[in-house]
Amino acid sequence: MERKEIDAKYKWDLSPIYESKEAFNRDFALAEKKIKAFSAYEKTMINSADVFCSALRDMYSIEALIQRLWQYSSLNFSIDSISNDNQALNTRVRNLAISAGTASWFVNPMILKLEDERLDSFFAECPALESYRRQIEKVKLYKPYTLSDEGEILMSKMEECLGSHTGIRSIFTTSDLRFGKIRNEEGKRVELADTNYVLFLMSAARSVRKSAFKTLYKTYEQFANTFATLYEARIKEAVTNAKVRGYKNSITASTFRDEVTPEIYNNLITTVRGGLAPLYEYYEIKRAALGVDKLHLYDVYAPLVGELNKSYTYEEAVSEVLKTTEIYGKEYSDAIKEGLTERGWVDVYPCRGKRGGAFSSGAHGTEPYILMNYNDTFSDVSTLAHEAGHSMHTWFSNKYNEAHNADYTIFVAEVASTVNELLLAHRKLRECESDDEKLYILNQLMETYKGTLYRQTMFAEFERDVHALCEKGVPLTANTLNKHYYKLVKKYFGPDVATDKQIAYEWMRIPHFYTCFYVYKYATCISAASTIVKRIETEGEAYIKQYIEFLKCGDSKSPLDSLLVAGIDMTKPEVVQGAIDEFASVVRQFKEIYSKKQG
Repeated sequence: MERKEIDAKYKWDLSPIYESKEAFNRDFALAEKKIKAFSAYEKTMINSADVFCSALRDMYSIEALIQRLWQYSSLNFSIDSISNDNQALNTRVRNLAISAGTASWFVNPMILKLEDERLDSFFAECPALESYRRQIEKVKLYKPYTLSDEGEILMSKMEECLGSHTGIRSIFTTSDLRFGKIRNEEGKRVELADTNYVLFLMSAARSVRKSAFKTLYKTYEQFANTFATLYEARIKEAVTNAKVRGYKNSITASTFRDEVTPEIYNNLITTVRGGLAPLYEYYEIKRAALGVDKLHLYDVYAPLVGELNKSYTYEEAVSEVLKTTEIYGKEYSDAIKEGLTERGWVDVYPCRGKRGGAFSSGAHGTEPYILMNYNDTFSDVSTLAHEAGHSMHTWFSNKYNEAHNADYTIFVAEVASTVNELLLAHRKLRECESDDEKLYILNQLMETYKGTLYRQTMFAEFERDVHALCEKGVPLTANTLNKHYYKLVKKYFGPDVATDKQIAYEWMRIPHFYTCFYVYKYATCISAASTIVKRIETEGEAYIKQYIEFLKCGDSKSPLDSLLVAGIDMTKPEVVQGAIDEFASVVRQFKEIYSKKQG
């Protein structure tokens, strides 16, 4: 559809952010003025407690302005990326953020120059500083890894060009790579692309799956040396940056930003590696269900069960989400109901120029907005529950914290969303009226655990290993990367799955590898969420209050301490093991019902 054809009630209401472009421009001009004035603090910031507090207040007010501007520009771009005006608006805000970062380069070095005794005296002299204690303490953690003033100035000026590998890879894969055509289920020749590849892997026709698999990786193979050179350059950048700043290695540098240690990363890999048996059982179920002698890697996305012969209007999806979340109590229920039905949180339907997929995005002082491309399936209902979980996490964080203490980190970002998604599935399982519906939902759960717990952990292990090889001086040639990735695939898929040679090139199509040591957080989040759901369902209201307190934490506590509020200790392998056990239980349930149906 064209956007103008969609009823206003199914579209975002962005007017609470800015009523007009004129209002946006006024804030933009104000931000520019504040950024220009901020340089005056460079020589005076730590002269007194009052000036120190004033500098922090002004810096965070600039940050809050930019976040609001970004929210408005990025949301408009998401619903109409064709518009040149929206493209320009996005670029303007991005450039503004870069200029703010350059203007405030000295803030962290100044904080680090303050001795503990003087900083304590500042807190005593200026009670308003207490609000910034958490952020100051976070900066102080970086003291061993901070360069001289000259070094920090240099690094801030290089910020725009560092990390360019992600953009280069994106342009190369989306604009330059061509994968050719394959025949679809109707025998028609259709264009294969990275964006529709998985859809072909989900085809009921094995010939289509096999053709898509081999055709895609034939193209990647042709550019293996280019991808290897590009990825090695990204890793070398991370390794060099860690070395320059004095970290032990790149994994320590990356996990330090999450306020965790490599031990949590390694604990995840060790525990998941020890829990591969239910995953192997899942693949055996899939082999038998597909009726093939040997399961190949192009078979693993083929659906075990067909789509439900049931559709959900958007209103029904909202009802399902509200019914699932009513257990959280009045404050949560009232807020989510108002957001989904009255306050214009959700942009519901696909239209020309709108980006695909789904997300939730919110800044302090704005609504938490949800983008959907709703298509009336149960999967869309589940997606709405997931994104609403993000939004309510943001809502609680913003309500109970000042702006500078509200923005929770990526390490916990997928917890609340996954909790909602799992609770919805569990509730629907209890209410199912047919075995077919139960199998469909159990299959959805199996796919969630397989893709989020196991696959992301395999990626995490590959990433850890190749960074370590680089640090030892081993050249990361295409052959080296291919061999190591292939070895991991064989381990994670087990001896009974045919590991087709083309899978060795799969690492080339994973964009997350260019955001170093990111993917493991998907696996830790589903592990935490799985434990939370179990406790909600067994302990009820007493634990739910504890969980709501976790949602309120924002960035007022470290990620690990925030999770401890919910009774989740991510330093313990039992949390990850609990997710593995839950996956094993789902596999057993599916196998039992499926076997009964087969007679």
